[in-house]
Amino acid sequence: MENGQRSEDGICSVAVQGFKCLAKESRIEIRPLTILAGANSSGKSTIMQSLLLMKQTFHANYDPGALLLNGPNVKLTSFDQLVSRQLVDLGNHSLTFSIEAPKDVTYSITYFPSEDHEIEIKEMDIEMAIEGEDARHLRLTPSITGTDLDDFQTDVLQFFRDIPFLLPNEIQFTTYRDRCFLAVTNEPLAYDRSNFPRMTFSPFPADDLIRLIHVPGLRGNPERIYERTAPGPPFPGTFDTYVATIIADWMKKGDVRRGHLENTLSQLGMTTEVAVRRVSDAGLELLVGRLPGGSSRGQDLVNVADVGFGVSQVLPVLVALLVAERGQLVYLEQPELHLHPRAQYVLAGIMADAAKRGVKVVAETHGALLLLQIRTLLAKGGLDPDLVKLHWFSRDPEDGTTSIHSTDLDENGAFGEWPEDFGDVNLKAQGSYLDAVAERGSHNGKEAPSQIGD
Repeated sequence: MENGQRSEDGICSVAVQGFKCLAKESRIEIRPLTILAGANSSGKSTIMQSLLLMKQTFHANYDPGALLLNGPNVKLTSFDQLVSRQLVDLGNHSLTFSIEAPKDVTYSITYFPSEDHEIEIKEMDIEMAIEGEDARHLRLTPSITGTDLDDFQTDVLQFFRDIPFLLPNEIQFTTYRDRCFLAVTNEPLAYDRSNFPRMTFSPFPADDLIRLIHVPGLRGNPERIYERTAPGPPFPGTFDTYVATIIADWMKKGDVRRGHLENTLSQLGMTTEVAVRRVSDAGLELLVGRLPGGSSRGQDLVNVADVGFGVSQVLPVLVALLVAERGQLVYLEQPELHLHPRAQYVLAGIMADAAKRGVKVVAETHGALLLLQIRTLLAKGGLDPDLVKLHWFSRDPEDGTTSIHSTDLDENGAFGEWPEDFGDVNLKAQGSYLDAVAERGSHNGKEAPSQIGD
């Protein structure tokens, strides 16, 4: 795992097949600002859980096998909960996760349950697209050796071939499982193993998964005291547990990101000051300004547990966007949770700013105002359409399978027809209200209001 590759611009797409409600191969492109929308239980979180399962497998302090099912990011208890029921009915008990990295390299890993109910890797396919040439393809299995790897040209494998004192027939390559993917190593055939330069090659971009920041939809109640954690990456588990420690570290170092955080909270209409106070060797108190306007620099602070849910729920989102680096994937589940509509509108601009820095923000949302503001930013020229991708998830009521409809936005923030649109629901709701008022007014001789606020 320590030899895994880190791509320059992060994960470009993710696809799954046979995973829960995504029976057929389903893919989403990941751009700097990627929006996942759709009705409840339509499969939005399912496709991202493939990455989260890998993330928690990598972060385990022991080798949990090919996939750690019950961890901090995803909590499952059996392989049966992963595999699509539609495929099981057809006798297929395997599932495939695919990740596309920059330079058109795609890694697809197929998992299946063994007879003793352990999750194993059936195969890992690596496909590299080369301009003007046929795609280069390699299929690794857990027991592959020798000439099966000879045609797969990589810098590391070429290095093995170019060692001067070794003849070509004196080296063989073999594969082994490295957590949730397969890696390649070399084996000597004729030399003393103690003097042989043993090297391994892990083609899978493991570091992109290790560095993935996950802000869950269930971020817990605000705490009186937060446990001290590591202030820097990587961030195992869910990101909300790191927020207090990160802010404390910013205060200690005079990091400008604390000021950016306070400015953002002020834009959201929440507070103008945030601070952390150490209460023990292991505990931190997270404090915020009591009033939404003005700053007393430490003189009028209250515990975050005393100001409602909004601040505590949005802080992990804001801090994650400030911490993330270019190419780093930040997965936000319901970023608008517990936010006033005005704050939801402002939050879209904050997410867009992170995307313009090169952070890869994937937001699973039900926020109509958030999406509307993204469209507005595009129309005003403040956001490049190439940075944005929308994916709508819908589920077949008959067999429960999910379909994904993807679309781009143009420079006016417009997009094509979706299966369902947030704006349509809002307009229908307003129309129903106005119709109800008009009908009631006709009985009382009163004129209906022209809009909701009248």
